[in-house]
Amino acid sequence: MGLEEFIRNIPKTEIHLHLEGAINPETFLKLSKKNKLEVPDHRALSDIYKYDNLLDFLKVYSMASRSVIDADDFHLITYEMLQSCANSGARYVEFFFSPHVHLECGVAYQTMLAGIFRAMDDIETDFGLISKLIPAHNREHGLERGFEFLDMVLAHRTDKVIGIGLDFDETPFPPAQFKPLFDRARQAGLHRTAHAGEGGPASNVRDSLDLLKVERIDHGYRVMEDLDLVARCRADRTVFTICPSSTVGVTIWRDLAAKDHPIRQMIEAGLMIVVAADDPPMFETDLANEYQLLATHMNLDAAALKAFALNSLEASWLDESVKRDWRASWSREIDEQIALLDAENSDAVTSA
Repeated sequence: MGLEEFIRNIPKTEIHLHLEGAINPETFLKLSKKNKLEVPDHRALSDIYKYDNLLDFLKVYSMASRSVIDADDFHLITYEMLQSCANSGARYVEFFFSPHVHLECGVAYQTMLAGIFRAMDDIETDFGLISKLIPAHNREHGLERGFEFLDMVLAHRTDKVIGIGLDFDETPFPPAQFKPLFDRARQAGLHRTAHAGEGGPASNVRDSLDLLKVERIDHGYRVMEDLDLVARCRADRTVFTICPSSTVGVTIWRDLAAKDHPIRQMIEAGLMIVVAADDPPMFETDLANEYQLLATHMNLDAAALKAFALNSLEASWLDESVKRDWRASWSREIDEQIALLDAENSDAVTSA
């Protein structure tokens, strides 16, 4: 068993994953043809998901989202996404989806949920993978539409809907204006997270924590520009869900091996890091590969990868009693996998 197999085998959660960003290019083409919609110009499938900045990425993301029309479409993309998670060793998933873009295409929220929920049930039956849903507000639509979004989420809430997120273009739409929305969500008993500090400044991380009262920060790389905030987040064990491949694809940090890459700096600063895949097919990755990239480019050993896997469980919104039981069993399971990896490495050295 090599490191790649070890990574894929160990139990982990996935808690920063976008449904529409997980549409496979083949599925995007299939649904676009079925629903008679435009697709990006391309000669090969690999050309469909091409971009080098966040705004260009969001254009393609929105185009792929618009290809999903009926409940069967939502079932298909949800099932494929969660199956990929299971193949990466995920035992539990909390995933975002973007209702706004589908509403703009005339798709009823109930239609979206019908397909998504059915796929969540089917995946649990087929793979034993448990999942929860996080509807995310597109911050570009502002606060008033945010209230409409929240009213819709609460009107159709089930135990499968665990919280809300805040995403899309961060820089022109900082967190502060969304405080009333997140106050109302908190009062309704929903968990909360927000994209912050990816394109916007470190102050967006601080405001997301102080004003929105979020329980996790999605990305958060620019926290490293405020060392006082770093110290606070380390002391508070603030959760940062980091996504290596998407930093390479759409941010200014293109070299994961660089000494000044913020993910490396966040790890070295002792922040609570959770590894996630973000929009896997759009960056030609999956959850296991994100762990592999960190191990390879940042020279991390199996013990560090174990810590990330257990962080992902601790940072999830599972019941505390479940997390306590799973942490004990996961720790034993990962230790057994480390022993197998060490034995194989030892045998390889002896043979050499």
